[in-house]
Amino acid sequence: MNQRTTRRTTRHTTRRTTRHTTRRTTRRTTANWGSFAAAEPGLATTAERRFGAYTHHTLATLRADGSPRTSGLEVRFLAGELWLGMMPGSLKALDLRRDPRFALQANPGEGTGMGGGDVRISGRAYEVEDGETKAGYVEEVEPPEPFHLFRAELTEVTRTCVEDDTYLVVQVWQPGEPLRTIRRT
Repeated sequence: MNQRTTRRTTRHTTRRTTRHTTRRTTRRTTANWGSFAAAEPGLATTAERRFGAYTHHTLATLRADGSPRTSGLEVRFLAGELWLGMMPGSLKALDLRRDPRFALQANPGEGTGMGGGDVRISGRAYEVEDGETKAGYVEEVEPPEPFHLFRAELTEVTRTCVEDDTYLVVQVWQPGEPLRTIRRT
């Protein structure tokens, strides 16, 4: 092996290792619903209204092979948390147990009039095993039992709407970051 080949190999290995290390150590921070609501109360209120306008919403999870799965879901905002309740043994619950990443989209409703805009939430959902916490949820919501209960940790909340019939407005919130607002004509 000559000196030129050795340099290329060393450079390539270093570059790959650096990328790998960066990828491994980069982890998105998360926040519960209460932290988000404290940081951005206006956007949180809008999101809660959008989710409150309809009962069923769309949850995206990851199957074992990595492909996406979408399912209908009811959500609740209680005690500073976003809760996802599911039937026992449902595929979406099994998906979240295996890989907690999710995306949740508010039901846009009928027609094209999306009062309040389109709201999407991304994050990680963790199953609640604590009996006291589940009992409090049951007391408040009265879900059919048995059920899976997941608490959401947010990585992003996005709202898209039309402003003054002129601008497409996209608001993006991520934990620890200021709210970004993008206006497009």
